[in-house]
Amino acid sequence: MAERSTAAVDVAENSGDEPLTAKADQATADGVAQNRERDTDNDEAQGSRGTQSPGEKASPPELHSGHKLASRYRLEECVTRLDGFSSWRAVDEKLRRAVGVHILPADHTRARSVLAAARSSALLGDPRFVQVLDAVEENDVVYVVHEWLPDAVEMTTLLSAGPMEPHDAYQLVSQVASAMAAAHREGLAHLRLNPNAVLRTSSGQWRIRGLAVNAALRGVSSDTPQRTDTESIGALLYAALTQRWPYESDAYGLSGLPKDIGLIPPDQVRAGVHRGLSELAMRALANNGATASRHESPCTTPEELVKAIGEMPRIRPPEPSFAAPPEYQHTAYQQGSYGRTTPHHGVTQAVAPPPPPLQSRTGKALKWAVSALLIAALGLGSWQLADALMDQGGKSGNGNQTQTTDGSGKGGKQPKPVRPIAIQGAQEYVVKGDAQHPGDVGRTHDGDNSTFWKTNTFIDGPALAPYKPGVGIVYDLGSPHELTTASIGLRYAGDHTTVELYASDSLASASLTSAQRLGTARTNANTATVKVTKPVKTRYVLVWLTAVPYSGADASAYTGAGYKQAITEVKFTG
Repeated sequence: MAERSTAAVDVAENSGDEPLTAKADQATADGVAQNRERDTDNDEAQGSRGTQSPGEKASPPELHSGHKLASRYRLEECVTRLDGFSSWRAVDEKLRRAVGVHILPADHTRARSVLAAARSSALLGDPRFVQVLDAVEENDVVYVVHEWLPDAVEMTTLLSAGPMEPHDAYQLVSQVASAMAAAHREGLAHLRLNPNAVLRTSSGQWRIRGLAVNAALRGVSSDTPQRTDTESIGALLYAALTQRWPYESDAYGLSGLPKDIGLIPPDQVRAGVHRGLSELAMRALANNGATASRHESPCTTPEELVKAIGEMPRIRPPEPSFAAPPEYQHTAYQQGSYGRTTPHHGVTQAVAPPPPPLQSRTGKALKWAVSALLIAALGLGSWQLADALMDQGGKSGNGNQTQTTDGSGKGGKQPKPVRPIAIQGAQEYVVKGDAQHPGDVGRTHDGDNSTFWKTNTFIDGPALAPYKPGVGIVYDLGSPHELTTASIGLRYAGDHTTVELYASDSLASASLTSAQRLGTARTNANTATVKVTKPVKTRYVLVWLTAVPYSGADASAYTGAGYKQAITEVKFTG
């Protein structure tokens, strides 16, 4: 369900001033009405290279609700009053539609640049941008009128519910990058592209507000506008994948990255992040756009970013889920109650008992035949049982017969000896996202406790869900064995590690739903012992980690601090 959106809030920023905001809940073109002042970023948090001239404050004109501009635009609600300008929700009485209006004094130091930016933006006419409808100077004020989109929801609101699915993030970066590439071809830059400036309509299309105008209102400029906008698109994609702002400062309702950790790829922040989109975000952001493992060339312009997106495999939308239809209900007419008297509510109706079955002549004959067959079967079974008992009694007199007993003199079964089961091979099992370290799985059954297979390091934990259901390894025992116990050696202790054991069909089982669960264990130590609750013969066994503890940096394993685990040695007994 599309949420209501607010207009013109993106031009506000935390700079020591407290904005005056109204509290009406009407929808506007630029976000959610309950969140009036949410553009609280600063230049460092936003990652822009813009500059702002000091001392540019001017007294805003005295305006109020009900005031009309050009005898046409009736001001309804002030959503921002900051730094010498104000932004309003208004009504175009001529066309009877809602609009947004930015107003500043004609003698404001930025009035000329705002007018020029608005008129240039209006000439673009690209429907992917919130359109400028009018830019006028009259009666000592300058005002810019722009579209108002009642069905649009800003990206800040969308991210408050969690990170986006890969297909949604792909659509976001694809549409925003294409729109900004078209704008730069016309010589227009945004310079304040952030989660408050990007809106999604009810049809799923992404719209960008404040092209050139927001930067002019704030006095922001850049020597490298294409690089600035490209880095901003990378920050949007990073936030969409991780629900975090890719800088140390918190902004737009998102937590920043931990301090002193640097800019790490999104797939190291959250499990299950799409690898291709993670690399794309790093190429658009700082750090020269490259990760240490892949050395991809950076994207410094929106055009280069569009080209990089085109080279990626297309990400398909998730399969739709259909609810089961409700159970068919017979109506009163179908039950034959048409024309009958409707009983009063609360009166219990007597239900006539069903007639006895098989009351016809054929039914009675069938009952006699079945009875005769049952009597004959019982007689035959009794005769065979008596004959077997007589044979056993004759053999019991044979003095050569012996019976094995235990030490107490009572007969009983000897317990099966417990023996180790050799592992013939192993393969990493991946359900969602990317593999961890598939080349190291052989180190978990080489007899050396100093070698290991490790998971990636995650910021959130201990549970890997919902971002990744788990990580693990499938082991090949060579032939079916009845498993009793699995002992898993772990490199890191702490709160906590959860291990589950499954009987798999092959080294690459299709899904966990087709595998039989054998047992589970939770531990804070360096060893997890899983006892099989129900004996099952299987050749392939899946060791599945669903929670991993927090551990500090491990230089010998080349891992930083975070939630992680490593398996040193796995042993099976049966």
